[in-house]
Amino acid sequence: MLAIEIKNTTLQSTQRPIPKPLESEVLIKIAAAGINRPDIMQRQGLYPPPLGASDIPGLEIAGTVIAMGKQVSHLNLGDKVCALVTAGGYAEYCLASAVLCLPIPANLDFVQAAALPETFFTVWSNVFDRAQLKANETLLIHGGSSGIGTTAIQLAKAFGATVIITAGSDKKCSSCKTLGADFTINYQTQDFVTEVNRITDQQGVDVILDMIGGDYFPANINCMAIEGRLVQIAIQNGPKTEINLLPIMLKRLSITGSTLRARNDAFKSAIAKQLLHKVWPLLETNAIKPIIYKTFPLHQAGAAHQLMESSQHIGKIVLTV
Repeated sequence: MLAIEIKNTTLQSTQRPIPKPLESEVLIKIAAAGINRPDIMQRQGLYPPPLGASDIPGLEIAGTVIAMGKQVSHLNLGDKVCALVTAGGYAEYCLASAVLCLPIPANLDFVQAAALPETFFTVWSNVFDRAQLKANETLLIHGGSSGIGTTAIQLAKAFGATVIITAGSDKKCSSCKTLGADFTINYQTQDFVTEVNRITDQQGVDVILDMIGGDYFPANINCMAIEGRLVQIAIQNGPKTEINLLPIMLKRLSITGSTLRARNDAFKSAIAKQLLHKVWPLLETNAIKPIIYKTFPLHQAGAAHQLMESSQHIGKIVLTV
């Protein structure tokens, strides 16, 4: 099969054997695969795959089940599914844990379906499970125009929250507004702490979803409400900062973070069940939808990475097979 491998921080086409499923796995003939920031980091040598995982990048796929392990009973050959995978998505075929395969909503195609798993699993796990966002609370999303951001906007609005986003251009802010964001902040021209406190009448936000880190951390603390929750899911501005602990104590703040890739199948399967029950019906009715910015054929994965690194995109970038 054609696959994309990493050689000296670049992506190259190669030929690999088609893998065979273990007892609890399925083999998927891939139609499309999503691009994500962790793929960029893996290519740069900053985020190695977990022990035992394939060295082929790619964390989310959509396609057709063509082989199954003996223990798989809830799927059938020919099923159209999307799946969260630990690695291996940049290829013509990929193994997936059967419990992490979800049916493709009837109104979505393979490209749209491939844009679901990584972002929807991440947002649900962090915003709704860890941070416990509730209706009538306010969520601040940094990077609102990213794949994670466009997903978080729609899910938060669907479940009754007020949404504030930051983004790096007026065009991106406008797109986020169209998706349902109540307030937008262009961080290139506005100070987000000042703007958040103005928008909330100095009360602050209940939950922050942050993928920036670094100098954003103390700024986040300054615009959080009493009992506010900060969830750190990436650190594009670096892992270190200097903070004042006093407001954390006085406002009784909760600070947490997570990475998804290394978690076991049991943890991820629990998220999959929640998504199927609570979110898939919203996709089926077009109440929410994945936002696709551009597609590239598999052999042009390097160009897809260049686009993501340019940060010009709004929503998801997807490889087609």
